[in-house]
Order: sequence, then C-alpha cells, then structure tokens
Amino acid sequence: MSLLFLAIHYLGYSRIVKHLHVKPKTQNLLGLLLIFNYLGVLAYLASRYFLDVSNSLYFLLSLSIGVGFVIFISIILYELLHVMQKNVPIDIEKRAFFKRSSDIGFLSLGAGYLGSGVYEGSKTPEILALSVTQNRLRKPITIAQISDMHIGGLIDRDFVAQSVAKINAQKPDLVVITGDLTDAPIETLKEAVDELGALKSRLGTFYVIGNHEYFHGLDATISYIKTLGINVLENRSVKLDDFYICGVYDVFGHRYGSHAPDIVKAMQEIPKDAPTLLLAHQPRYIHELGAYEPSLMLSGHTHGGQIWPFGYLVTMVQPYLKGLHVIGKNRHIYVNSGIGFWGPPMRLGSSAEISIITWS
Repeated sequence: MSLLFLAIHYLGYSRIVKHLHVKPKTQNLLGLLLIFNYLGVLAYLASRYFLDVSNSLYFLLSLSIGVGFVIFISIILYELLHVMQKNVPIDIEKRAFFKRSSDIGFLSLGAGYLGSGVYEGSKTPEILALSVTQNRLRKPITIAQISDMHIGGLIDRDFVAQSVAKINAQKPDLVVITGDLTDAPIETLKEAVDELGALKSRLGTFYVIGNHEYFHGLDATISYIKTLGINVLENRSVKLDDFYICGVYDVFGHRYGSHAPDIVKAMQEIPKDAPTLLLAHQPRYIHELGAYEPSLMLSGHTHGGQIWPFGYLVTMVQPYLKGLHVIGKNRHIYVNSGIGFWGPPMRLGSSAEISIITWS
C-alpha cells in the first residue's frame, strides 16, 4: 500500500500540480500538501498495525487514505481535461484564460468531492426497510441485518452501542450479522464487541465471519463472539419457526487454508424445498451454491462501493453491488452496504445502513 500510494502521489504532482495554470506559490503549496498527505498515509498504516494514537489523530490520518483516492481519480480526470484544453478550438489569447479557469474549476471540484465524501461518511447509519415476498412462510419474519461494522479504529464502543439501540428499537424477530464484524485482534476490542450482547430479538442473533476476521486471530474471535450469546454459523444450519437459517465461512477460507465455506455441509440437514435463509459474507459465493437453492441469501462485503466510482471496480469481482435482486423463482439475494466503513471515514454514492427485511 505504501508503494501504491507513493506512485499515486508522485503522479499527482508530475501529471497535475506541475501543469496547473496557477501561481508558483500555489504550486509549491500543493506540492507540500501532497508530501504531507503521503506522510499521513504512512502514519495511518503505522497507527493501524503498530502504534496507539488518539481517535482524533487516527481520524485525520485515515483521511489521508481518502485524499489518496481523490488524487487517483483526479489523475485520470485531469489527463482528459488536459487533452480538452489542448484541443479546444479557440485562439491563443483565450486559451490561457480557458486553461486557468478550467484548472480552478478542477481544483474546486476535487475539494467538493472530498468534502462530500467526508460529510456522507460522518452520517449515522440509516434504517432501510424492505420487503421480500415469496409466500413461503406461515407468517412474516422481520430480520435486522448489519454487515461490515469493522470494529476497531474509528468504530468504537459508542458506535456499537448506538447501533445496538437502533436495532433493538425496531423489535426484529431475528438479527443477522454478515461478516467483517471486527478489524483488529479481539483482545483489543472486547469493550466494544461486548455491546453486541445487548442485541434483542425473538429468535436470537446469528453471525457469519467475513474476510477481515481471518487477518486478526480467527479462532479467538469466533470463540469470544460465542460467549456473548451470539450464534456463530460455521457451515451449519438451525431450524427456526418454519424455516431454516444456515451460514458458511467466507470464500477467503479457500486461500487461508482452513475455515473454508462448505454449502453441502451447511445445508445437509435441511429438507428439500424448505424455506431457507443463507448468510454468506460475499455475494460471489452465490456461484458456489451448485444445486442448492436457498430462498433468501444475505450478504455484505461490498460496502455498496463506499466511495463512487470504486463500485465499478467491485462489480468486476462481485455479481451484485448492493440492494435486493431476484435470482430465481421465489429466490432473492440482498447485499447490505455496510454499517461501518473500511479505510477512510468517507462515503459517496452509498449510505451506511441497518437493513430491516420483512420476509414473507
């Protein structure tokens, strides 16, 4: 990551700053800002994995990653703008004015993009209600789904407690957590994670791991989550009312070498054609279902793209970015955009959410 961001910042200077039609002092200032931002990236990586810093400082350091994303997008856009500036059919006297004006507009657009992302990222998760009608249950079931909380760093105990209160206020029949719950060793997160023990629902709370749990002591995380009264679905199923809920490990387990998803094992005790709710962190697990056809699949992982236009890159790997999709007769998948964020505290084109799904 440090090398990638070094390349981005270097290109930001050589392909944008050096070509801006602005005063030399402004160019020098922008160059210094690029240097300071790259140092912020290095400090962010150090504070994430090695150093202990205050939340306010961590917030500022994490913004440097977001600024890096903005620079990356800006490089692409400025190359296009540069071509337009060179080829616009106006005389030489007006060309300098046009370049200066378009450069100022470009810088203003970049600042607006960054500011909008930070503003949207600061918003509290919204309650997103939706209905999935399949006519397969005796009575509707209300499911509260959260995903990708990424507890650690800026996602602290207060955030978790507020989220739990919001979920409990909806009085769901069932609470499900579809992975990437934690983003640091569980020993450092216990105070925040403990708040999840206060989740209330008629049928309980069910959880499947995401890819980030593999990075920070998977077995220890799973063991501790179980002590909170949360049901961890490890390639297994449970009968609830007149339907089954099952969950699998994340597809990252194939690379990890253990804790790999196994749909055969997860659904072996489920009668054919029984209404089934499947929890799988990544939407692309849908390609590993084979002949198994769960009625409703709930996933996360994508963050809804988190910061536009990176969602287009996500769709190169994942079949669905966010929202509800029909995958067959009386079969659906819902992809949650995440309740937290990863990396910079920014969102653009996606909102943090708590999904309240009425399944009937």
